[in-house]
Amino acid sequence: MSEPLVARMRGFGTTIFAEMSALAVRTGAINLGQGFPDEDGPAAMLEAAVEAIRGGGNQYPPGPGLPELREAVAAQRLDRYGLAYDPATEVYVTVGATEGIAASVLALAGPGDEVIAFEPTYDSYAATVALAGATLRPVLLRPDGDRFTFDPDELRAAVTPRTRLLLVNSPHNPAGTVFTREELQVIADVCREHDLVAVTDEVYEYLTYDGARHVPLATLEGMRERTLTVSSVGKTFSVTGWKTGWVTGPAAYVRAVQTVKQFLTYATGGPWQRATAYALRHETPWVEELRRSLEAKRDRLVTGLEAAGFKTFRPQGTYFVQADIRPLGFTDGMELARALPERAGVVAIPTQVFYQRPENGAHFVRFAFCKRESVIDEAVERLSRLS
Repeated sequence: MSEPLVARMRGFGTTIFAEMSALAVRTGAINLGQGFPDEDGPAAMLEAAVEAIRGGGNQYPPGPGLPELREAVAAQRLDRYGLAYDPATEVYVTVGATEGIAASVLALAGPGDEVIAFEPTYDSYAATVALAGATLRPVLLRPDGDRFTFDPDELRAAVTPRTRLLLVNSPHNPAGTVFTREELQVIADVCREHDLVAVTDEVYEYLTYDGARHVPLATLEGMRERTLTVSSVGKTFSVTGWKTGWVTGPAAYVRAVQTVKQFLTYATGGPWQRATAYALRHETPWVEELRRSLEAKRDRLVTGLEAAGFKTFRPQGTYFVQADIRPLGFTDGMELARALPERAGVVAIPTQVFYQRPENGAHFVRFAFCKRESVIDEAVERLSRLS
């Protein structure tokens, strides 16, 4: 019997997150691989979800999302960034940000088209572009001091007559970079010059450190009308299992997303939508406390990793630290990540899986710091055995 999987998806197996999380369970290792916090979000938000369940909000919500959530998202974009969106036509609720990105790419790119993304790329990007039948053209983020950035000339050179979309992730997973206004201006100039649509993944928009400020690409001149912005509740409010996200953008592009998304999943859970609307309106002080806590945990993990012999890149945002394994005598991140649970009782993610050419990231592994301080301390104590 022939291979049942369609040809364009044969390069994609089980995600590295599933593999490493299963390895953590099997070995009893501390899981600093997959990015989920080990503490829940604000109690009042959780109670709002319980009340919605008990109040009978358990049937299909409207396909575009509950009006109260779309209104709350529109209010958040206006209050925080000065971006005005019509909640009825320019805000659309999705099953997490991953579906929002997938629906956007599937709606706007197809066979023969090219999609530019900054590499290392979150793993769903390449798979989604492949599903669309399009081609991913990566632009490398390289270390520059304590952060990763791109060469503007390489970005410009990546554009061809077939380029349709530019995928932008800031704050960036897994590099930890928060693009500066100057870097975003380069991206905006390229989009305007070549009439490209930008799809921006901003799920870590609140989680920035050391004074780094998240600037939505849509706020730059000429970009609101050509940008679809994706975000979600999961990272902001520590409820990654709720899988409730949203897309904002010009009405015509949002309609295109809706055309695709409605045949992927008609709607996402009503109780989570109600609780998310409550959180966006009332729980941003809790998020600021979370941000401060994560900044301290980042510093705790960076200090421990460096004491264990790794070279680290202090992230400006997200949940993750990139660590160079070469000072410890290792060169293959995949090999080390698969051995770490047995050698040190810790799970990490090999960064090379986020590259088309794995050798570009073979000497990095990614550690998550969205864990309790005691968990971080135990993990770095175990990792110190490597040296």
